[in-house]
Amino acid sequence: MALRSLLPLFSQRAVSVAPASSVRGISTSIARQSDNLFVHRDTDYNNPNIKFEFNEEYRKKVDTVISRYPKQYRKAAVIPVLDLGQRQNGWTSLAVMNHVAEVLEMPRMRVYEVATFYTMYNREPVGKHLISYCGTTPCLLGGVGGKRIWDTMTSHLGGIKNGETTKDGKFTLVEVECLGACSNAPMIQINDDFYEDLTPESTIKILDALARGETPKPGPQSSRKTSENAQGMTTLTSAPYGPGEHCQPEFQ
Repeated sequence: MALRSLLPLFSQRAVSVAPASSVRGISTSIARQSDNLFVHRDTDYNNPNIKFEFNEEYRKKVDTVISRYPKQYRKAAVIPVLDLGQRQNGWTSLAVMNHVAEVLEMPRMRVYEVATFYTMYNREPVGKHLISYCGTTPCLLGGVGGKRIWDTMTSHLGGIKNGETTKDGKFTLVEVECLGACSNAPMIQINDDFYEDLTPESTIKILDALARGETPKPGPQSSRKTSENAQGMTTLTSAPYGPGEHCQPEFQ
């Protein structure tokens, strides 16, 4: 009877709990949309019955990469060879991974392990132009602010969301972690090119040029070169001295 009388007390909360909406999320890393499926499931566009082989152009590149490794260690070329497969195919399908395993004479599972570990391998189809938007602090605070760039892109590309592709298949938009051009924030990466010092206006010009089949000039979209400040370079303005110039005579 004594224990039964205490049960109502046990059911009461000893401390108040904040509403879920007010609790800060523990996870701060950004979920990539095209590489978060670590278990393959066959689809009509990605299954073992689909074949892939390197064409003549890419096979030459593959052979060049493999030639840099001793024959018994050719499997060490798996990362660059997978990248070449993705460049030819547009994304890293199961067929690409299986063919890479065949070319490098290594178990398929070892290739799967690499392809599912690195975020640079897109395991779902992406658009012709893969836009990687930097969503970390410097880009959010730098220049006009990264949020304005994100809103500009989503609006201009028909309202697509993170990880989605436009209906015409030209653009895929994903949010990523730091891309390493913090001094030129905000910035985005489109395929292999960086576009920095962005404004909503310059962002639209870049997207429109790509949609027309043009290649906009990469790098800072402002008047500065590389990462110099708005007033121009204030350091490293003279020619660099030669090796050993400031060493003791016996070391020159």
